[in-house]
Amino acid sequence: MDLSKFISINGMSGLYKVIAQSKIGFIAESLVDKKRIPVHSNAKVSVLDNISVFVKDGETIPLTDLLKKIYEKEAGKPALDSKSSDEELKKYFETVLPEYDKEKVHSSDMRKAIMWYNLLQTTDVFTQKEEEKKEGDAPIVADDAAKKPEHSFENKGKHLKAGANVQKKTIGVRKTGVA
Repeated sequence: MDLSKFISINGMSGLYKVIAQSKIGFIAESLVDKKRIPVHSNAKVSVLDNISVFVKDGETIPLTDLLKKIYEKEAGKPALDSKSSDEELKKYFETVLPEYDKEKVHSSDMRKAIMWYNLLQTTDVFTQKEEEKKEGDAPIVADDAAKKPEHSFENKGKHLKAGANVQKKTIGVRKTGVA
């Protein structure tokens, strides 16, 4: 399960999937209504891959492991409603992760984790196998395609041949004014 493309934006409800980068930040798509929004570089963003849950003895487990446990318990179906009472959330969370730290994990954290699971459950995150994903990312290269000429430019200047092996050049910086 790869959660590196899913983010939570501070001040906005729901989860978002990173679609592309832009000059000012990146473009994210809501998992709820599929609307795309620009996310500026100064926005407070949490990548789900970097979030972990406190367990006893000061240890933590990644959110990925918690979501897998919920998925296995529910057999791929939606979990408890995140708007349930605090007592119901604590009972449910204890069945899923009995070793969680009761002092550090608050009911609001449980709500978020269950809400995130229910949102991610509608996507194909849980059904993707990591082996297939890793194999799918690597491009298949034929022997003839591997023998490309080092520099094959059709036009000199701005227009380069697609797939040309171009090295990046560093352009000098012109100073204008006094620092």
